[in-house]
Amino acid sequence: MSTRSKVLLGIVGAAAAGVIVGLLIAPEKGTDTRKKIKKTAGEWADNFTSLLAKGKKIAEEYGDEAKEKFKKGKSSVENMKENYS
Repeated sequence: MSTRSKVLLGIVGAAAAGVIVGLLIAPEKGTDTRKKIKKTAGEWADNFTSLLAKGKKIAEEYGDEAKEKFKKGKSSVENMKENYS
């Protein structure tokens, strides 16, 4: 895991902890607080799922692009071998 991703994960974790602590110490009824936590957690789960899907799509696109470049490079090397053999 790179330093950048560790920092980002730390920031997200700290933000989540801050929100949860803020909700828990808020002067509201426990049932209202639990509803807010459940709603917020659901929204975060949806956002995270969406983010993962976008990341997967981007990774697949880069993977496909890398495969194509590898095929072109391999073809070029094979052509060079044939020309110098």
